[in-house]
Amino acid sequence: MTRQLAMVIDLNKCIGCQTCTLACKSQWSDRDGRQFMYWNHVETTPGQGYPRGWREAGGGWDGDRLKPGRLPRLREDYGFPADFNYDEALFREGDAPLRPTQPMLWGPNWDEDQGSGEFPNGFFFYLPRLCNHCSRPACQAACPRQAIYKRAEDGIVLIDPERCRGYRYCVAACPYKKIYFNPLAERSEKCIFCYPRLEKGIPQACAFQCVGRARHVAWRDDREGAVWKLVEEWKVALPLGPEHGTQPNVFYVPPLSPPPLDAEGRPTDAPRLPEDVLVGLFGPTVKAALARLEAEIARRQAGQPSAMIDLLIAFRHGEMFRLDRPQPKAKGQGEKS
Repeated sequence: MTRQLAMVIDLNKCIGCQTCTLACKSQWSDRDGRQFMYWNHVETTPGQGYPRGWREAGGGWDGDRLKPGRLPRLREDYGFPADFNYDEALFREGDAPLRPTQPMLWGPNWDEDQGSGEFPNGFFFYLPRLCNHCSRPACQAACPRQAIYKRAEDGIVLIDPERCRGYRYCVAACPYKKIYFNPLAERSEKCIFCYPRLEKGIPQACAFQCVGRARHVAWRDDREGAVWKLVEEWKVALPLGPEHGTQPNVFYVPPLSPPPLDAEGRPTDAPRLPEDVLVGLFGPTVKAALARLEAEIARRQAGQPSAMIDLLIAFRHGEMFRLDRPQPKAKGQGEKS
């Protein structure tokens, strides 16, 4: 039976610093046709995201059938890295500004920090995204070459480069558009969940380098781990786009928000972040998750203990990553038959 390694990202602690993005980019995708690839990135929400319009690009499941999806365009939706006039701006006399040498249509973080709403009640939050290493991956089902597989030892979804022929059905089928086509290698590539690091007991680069201590990594069946507690026990960590039916294994603690201000600058009782924005991302259960979070924060502010808040604060960095392999309890050892 496949065991599943999973991640929880607390959106209340993500500050959009892109340290995770740089950690991933510098290690896995900075050259050889991967310049436009961001296996991990952080996008501003609300926003068009990366690639542009990924939420409207289709893919995923409709019951037992794959839903159609479209391929993102390289320059229009990804934004291939442009060349800049470095020689003119940096090494010649004059005051020429640094600018791209060709028109740029889009790129990662193109609409960073724009958000929505009007002053003084504008709103946005940061949404880190990577491959969800789904339990029911649409990309795997769409591949006619059977080049995509889940590792039995940890549930990580990988692409076999020897079998891939670059048909890109997987790119269209992924509702999160986290598979990329490498135009130099002529094959698809994606986040590998840093499995070479994991095999040496080292957490994923994006998680380990997170300065906000926003990412927890543990096995789905580890009842002492953060994933089980936040997803199964307390139910405050939710998958992104559950309606796609892929059963993601990256979960998010949804963001709380300050109250909006009235015409005289006084805070009101409503949340500034509209409920429909969060429901559109995480489904209707986000309402109960936010209520539970608010209740636990109130308990802690009142001087009462809260194991949930202690876990989310992450006092000790090393305790955020449970990469050992605890086996499920046998019947008779605290488990109901």
